[in-house]
Amino acid sequence: MTILRYGNTNTVFLKSGLLIDTDYAGTLQGFYRAIKANGIRVSDIKYVLATHYHPDHIGLISELMKQGVQLLLTDVQLEYVHYSDRIFARDGIPYEPIDETKAVIISFEDSRKFLNGIGISGEIISTPSHSPDSISVILDDSCCIVGDLEPVEYLKAYENNQALQADWKRIMSYAPKRIIYAHANEKNIVRN
Repeated sequence: MTILRYGNTNTVFLKSGLLIDTDYAGTLQGFYRAIKANGIRVSDIKYVLATHYHPDHIGLISELMKQGVQLLLTDVQLEYVHYSDRIFARDGIPYEPIDETKAVIISFEDSRKFLNGIGISGEIISTPSHSPDSISVILDDSCCIVGDLEPVEYLKAYENNQALQADWKRIMSYAPKRIIYAHANEKNIVRN
C-alpha cells in the first residue's frame, strides 16, 4: 500500500492496481510526480474508486479513465457521480465530467468477491454519515480506508450524531489496527 500526497487529499494505491480517491481537478501533474516518486506507472492502476463524489476526491477520475483506468462504483454511488460537476463549473475549474456508463458497478454484497478477484482481501462498506455516497474500504489486514469520515477520536464531540456513531461501530467491528483518512493523519489503533 502506498499513500500518495500531492494535494489536499490522501490518495491510496494498493499494489493490486486499485487507486482510492484522487485530488481536485487540476492536480494531474502533481499526481504524476507522486506516482513516479513511488515507482508507480499509470498502467499499474487498473481501477479507481472514490470514497465519495465530492470535488476533492474525484477531480482526476475522468483523466485517468481516458488513460485506461476503469472506474469502480458501488451501486449506491451511481446517483452522486455528477454531484461535483456544478461545483467545478461554478468555480471555473476545467473539469471533464465522469462517464459513469463506462464504470464497473458493484453492490456492497458483491464487493468482497470483486476485490478478491483483483487480488485484494477485503470489502467495501457504506459509511454514509459524511454523505449518502460515502464508502470505506475494509482490508482483511486490519487496515481501513475511510475517506472523510470524522476521525474516531472526535466521536465524543459528536455524541448526538447517531449516523457517525453507527459508522464507527461498524468499522470497529472489523477490529482495525490502522485507519487511513483522506485529510487527517492516519491513526493506529492499539487494543488491549
